[in-house]
Amino acid sequence: MAILDDGFLDGDCSGIRIVKRAGRREISHVFHDVDGTHSLIRDWPPVMSLSIHWAMTCGLKEDFDSKENAGKLIERVGREKLDETDRFCVESAGLSALTQMEYGIRRALELGNVSEEAGIRLDERGRRTNSEIIRRIWNGEERFEDVDESAELKAFIRERTPWLFRLYETILNGACRDRNTEEARRNPEKWRVAGAMDFMQHLKASGCVNYFVTGAVIYEEGGMFEEVEALGFETGRGKLVEQIRGSSWDKKMPKGEVMRELVAELGISPSRVLVVGDGRTEIQAGAEMGCVTMSRLPKDAGRQRELHAGLGTNYIVADYTDPRIRKLIRKG
Repeated sequence: MAILDDGFLDGDCSGIRIVKRAGRREISHVFHDVDGTHSLIRDWPPVMSLSIHWAMTCGLKEDFDSKENAGKLIERVGREKLDETDRFCVESAGLSALTQMEYGIRRALELGNVSEEAGIRLDERGRRTNSEIIRRIWNGEERFEDVDESAELKAFIRERTPWLFRLYETILNGACRDRNTEEARRNPEKWRVAGAMDFMQHLKASGCVNYFVTGAVIYEEGGMFEEVEALGFETGRGKLVEQIRGSSWDKKMPKGEVMRELVAELGISPSRVLVVGDGRTEIQAGAEMGCVTMSRLPKDAGRQRELHAGLGTNYIVADYTDPRIRKLIRKG
């Protein structure tokens, strides 16, 4: 068990910006996001932006996710300014990838860009409910069971969303992930957020149990497991990271739900959990649950910092190098 106490922190926000003091409390577990929070391997925003833009404009025929299209899209990553989807990636950081993909497919329907070959057309009611869900995704929502949609539309979304997710992962692998993972094996420090390893080790030494909670798909070989290993984070019972909890290809698993399930499974009080992340979902869920929250956002990420402050995060750090972080959380 560790003790978190922010009483010594003053108004100097050069390394730790205090948004909302948590005071003094015991911390037993820490739930960490991975991408952007500790890992720099996945430069996902330009890939996500292009993937969603492609979904919005390609017609969504059955071959939209073909290997040929994936190869062409890999060459286009980062070469175009895509105003709507670039902004969406900033606003939606932390949402499950399936929700982000769903946005692209629903926008294609809203814009009237879905090919007749795709076999889906919306009536006036369907257009209204589709637009309502798009608005709710922008607001950070991921569950829409309360919306009365046609079985046909639900089936189309359920089918096409995993296809787009796999296409996104293929583009991500080709554009940056595979290459950066190999480089991380040779020089892991380059691909970790500054001070990340020391921070994780300090938390464990102070009596905390670390968990990685990610929106990425978790499978035995490759993917996030491979990246975490390349970065030097040992995973397993009693190790630096106790477990990685993630998503699946076809079942939406919002991080907030994963975190709540983990709290219930472990039988712990949310007030004794520290949530560390760079996405709106984990920070908002952590704040709502009564956890302590720490947002890891670069100093130049003005919009994200504004968003996280509005969500009720406790602290914002650019990285983990400020020595006061060790004093903020110490062995109990």
